Amino acid sequence: MGVFSAIDYNHHEQVVFCSDKESGLKAIIAIHSTKLGPALGGCRMWNYASEQEAVTDVLRLSRGMTYKASIANLQLGGGKAVIIGDPKTMKTPELFHKFGEFIELLNGRYITAEDVGTSVQDMGLIPETTAHVVGLDKAHGGSGDPSPFTALGLYHSIRAAVAYKLQQRSLEGITIAVQGLGHVGSQVCRLLHEEGAKLILTDLDKRLATEMGQVYGAHVVDSDEIYSVDAEVFVPCALGAVINDFTIPQMHFEVISGAANNQLERRDHGEMLYERGILYAPDYVVNAGGLINVYYEGPDYDVERVRRHVEGLHDTLLVVFRKSEELGISTSEAADRLAQERLQSHEGGHADTRNQNSE
Repeated sequence: MGVFSAIDYNHHEQVVFCSDKESGLKAIIAIHSTKLGPALGGCRMWNYASEQEAVTDVLRLSRGMTYKASIANLQLGGGKAVIIGDPKTMKTPELFHKFGEFIELLNGRYITAEDVGTSVQDMGLIPETTAHVVGLDKAHGGSGDPSPFTALGLYHSIRAAVAYKLQQRSLEGITIAVQGLGHVGSQVCRLLHEEGAKLILTDLDKRLATEMGQVYGAHVVDSDEIYSVDAEVFVPCALGAVINDFTIPQMHFEVISGAANNQLERRDHGEMLYERGILYAPDYVVNAGGLINVYYEGPDYDVERVRRHVEGLHDTLLVVFRKSEELGISTSEAADRLAQERLQSHEGGHADTRNQNSE
């Protein structure tokens, strides 16, 4: 199957295949849209089962970045990159230098950052061959690991969904099931625990899950059990497509609000959740905190300005929920419409609106 005939091709502006024999680089850069500004999105490194799987992932992720930037009121377009390979064994400085060279050929249309399988340290290698990279550590003039802001946005998104669905302003006593205990999942667990939530945890790394379970007094379950546990809130923070034909019938949650990208395996799964009365907080709204943080990187970086913008995701979600209720459509469709409306209203303008958006 080619790119143009792929089910996830969505009028992408540009898809670039990058290959370098010496470094072993095999990468794909997808630019979905530059209507609002340069396409910013992280670089994922993953040992994909097939090249087609990598194409599907980068197409879906890049489209999601367009909508994420739009709904978060950022003057950015949507893009994403994937490097095909094992992040545990195949990383070299030469690989990231060559990746930077391919980015440089795009003349600023795409800006990269860290993602699953890459780190702030990996991004620190890229400025040797291109300036179009953010999410750098402070030694390289960046703001460091953006995951705390992703976790902060997730925390406020959970609070918004619980307030809307359960009419509760506090998370105290609420049972919350967290799937995936990486940088974002582990940090949001701390925030939820501090507010008095009861946690159910799972991770492919069972030792990590057990250790965190002891820290937070949480119940730990196997990965395939998490979908059917007795909890008000499900927080998927692992990889995507976990909401699907197999898992939805198992769910008895009131709310789903997680940081994983592309949680819905298909668009109609959002409709299925809506019909079951499960309030779904669209992932690209929930996990926008990291993108918001790197957007503000630069000499005028102000962490409090970033924090205010990220905390505003709470109110953005309330707008999505109300639009869903008023129009009788799923929350995923409501979020898409809101993002599309903002894209259309800003077409043709690439002005920097960071000062206005920060309040």
